[in-house]
Amino acid sequence: MDIILNGESRTVACRTVAELLELLGIDPRRVAVELNMEILPKAEYGAKALSSGDRIEIVHFVGGG
Repeated sequence: MDIILNGESRTVACRTVAELLELLGIDPRRVAVELNMEILPKAEYGAKALSSGDRIEIVHFVGGG
């Protein structure tokens, strides 16, 4: 399916947000995910189905001081 990931068009074969993060090699504990302009609770990553045309923003947490 075709999605928009962080502003870029991508074709992926994932059914859920959790599968997308796994495909990308991203630890779900270290990111926030926005799906179609709404923050998605981490508890829903495995259950939230993706659809063609979805807009996903993945924000990484960065520590520092």
